[in-house]
Amino acid sequence: MKNSPFQSTNNMIIASLGIVINIALGTLLQIIQIPLLFLDTIGTIFVAVVLGPFAGALTGGLTNIIQGILTNPKDIPFAIVNIVVGLVVGFIAKKYKFNFKVAIITGLIISVVAPLIGTPIAVFISGGATGGGTDIIFAWLLASGHKIFTAAFIPRIAGNLIDKIASCIMVALLIEAIPSNLIPKKASKDA
Repeated sequence: MKNSPFQSTNNMIIASLGIVINIALGTLLQIIQIPLLFLDTIGTIFVAVVLGPFAGALTGGLTNIIQGILTNPKDIPFAIVNIVVGLVVGFIAKKYKFNFKVAIITGLIISVVAPLIGTPIAVFISGGATGGGTDIIFAWLLASGHKIFTAAFIPRIAGNLIDKIASCIMVALLIEAIPSNLIPKKASKDA
């Protein structure tokens, strides 16, 4: 446990809050159906920036497992997407200060990585449909002759471009606004 990101109770609380934020914002946005915005990885991104890649991955994975148990078991296989988001963001934040510019670049990277992983899962589990607003685009692309992967991938990447960049920017602004004495040393503004 010497190299564990969860050496302190505060770090465990931060990771737990990340899970709660993911589930609460993800559920809220799913209910109100704002197009191309999900906000279901903000907690993962925040924890990955503050505590590192493995804490972010654990936060992301547990989010989907808990969400799957509470509401929809089909969310559980997508844990791999949230785990990868935590790892990618965490490794980037470990190497670079997570400022506005890095947040945008990170958002762009995970905007492509997340749908590349999530699309095959969605195609396998539900034939590509998600039950969300992007299903209209999916159905139109499928009806216009595109292959199922392409029809499922294009709306996902469009949504992720907006969602993941917005989520990363929100986390960067939050990190900047939080007093540095409240953030573990790894993610302080001087690091």
